[in-house]
Amino acid sequence: MNFDEIIDRKQTNSMKWDALKERYKSDDVWPMWVADMDFKVPEVVQKALHNVTEHGVFGYHFPPASLREAIVEWMDKRFAWTINQEDITFTPGVVPAIHQLISVLTEEGDGIIVQPPVYYPFFALVNTNRRTLLENELVERNGTYEIDFDDLEEKMKSGAKMLILCNPHNPGGRMWNKEELTKIAVLAKQYDVTIVSDEIHSDITFRGNHVPFASLEAAKGLQVATCMAPSKTFNLAALQLSYVISNQRELQQKLELSMRQNFTGIGNPYSSAAAEAAYREGEQWLTNMLAYVRDNIDYAEKRLKEEMPKIDFVDPDATYLLWMDFRQLEMDDQALQQWLREEARLALNDGHTFGKPGSGFARMNLACPRSHVEEGLNRLKQAYDRLQQPQ
Repeated sequence: MNFDEIIDRKQTNSMKWDALKERYKSDDVWPMWVADMDFKVPEVVQKALHNVTEHGVFGYHFPPASLREAIVEWMDKRFAWTINQEDITFTPGVVPAIHQLISVLTEEGDGIIVQPPVYYPFFALVNTNRRTLLENELVERNGTYEIDFDDLEEKMKSGAKMLILCNPHNPGGRMWNKEELTKIAVLAKQYDVTIVSDEIHSDITFRGNHVPFASLEAAKGLQVATCMAPSKTFNLAALQLSYVISNQRELQQKLELSMRQNFTGIGNPYSSAAAEAAYREGEQWLTNMLAYVRDNIDYAEKRLKEEMPKIDFVDPDATYLLWMDFRQLEMDDQALQQWLREEARLALNDGHTFGKPGSGFARMNLACPRSHVEEGLNRLKQAYDRLQQPQ
């Protein structure tokens, strides 16, 4: 696989490339925002999709048992996590899955904890379901993020019913370790808090091994729903397939009933074929992609340190996203957005959308060819240099 290959995604209805003018009011912004990759999927996935097309019949579909089997094997191989096929409930995306889980596992007005800066749909999911948003802000320490466990306990003690955990964390790139996750589990058990764990980035890790929350001994007896998907791992977001893993049958039944009542469709021949091929034969592609993306991250960090020292960053344990800290430039959020779009001509995700602690930050996607990273950083450096010139 040639990850340096430039693939023209314009005029393909790509959110990242074709929504720029609507979102950023300009065609001359360099897209490093939406969290998908500018790489072709593994050849085995392309072949599987071609085979579905060649068959030529696209009737009503349900995910096959062989896909469940492939997921079970992947969990064991990647995380040493033993699950059963019947623990898997297919959903059309992680965000829709969390929406359904909030709906069926909590009541209106219930407190739900999120940990900002965090994936911005979490806020809307809580508010749309008319639940009470409780923010357990992460603590910046030694160039990374840590959980404020004293505050987390206070939030749980106040009557919170659910914690939406992001593991690995988006946008900060933290891969929560076993000790941290165990502390969460102990508190959740003490205060009877349900854990919904968004682990969509679990395969994109650079240091150590991802620990699924539900795999912990301390999590046994807790109500836990783990949300995963092949979409981030293998660049399959458009195929709209994800799944919830839980060995608690009552939770599963509530989720499945809600999906039926909301007429929620699950998968199609393409998504099933692509996911199964990726899980069964895509691991080498993933290994190569991770090495390439890590090199991109190292390259970006080196240039920022040497050429733009007032722009800091959080070095990620996981995800292909770089969380960049612009606070030393002393701009408010509106000014920073304007500077990035008009002066640097970059399309990044605005930090403040990830919650109050994201103010002064922006998120950059580095799952793209090196030349694309170079262009983005060149634009940023030119704007940075102009900013440093005496007025």
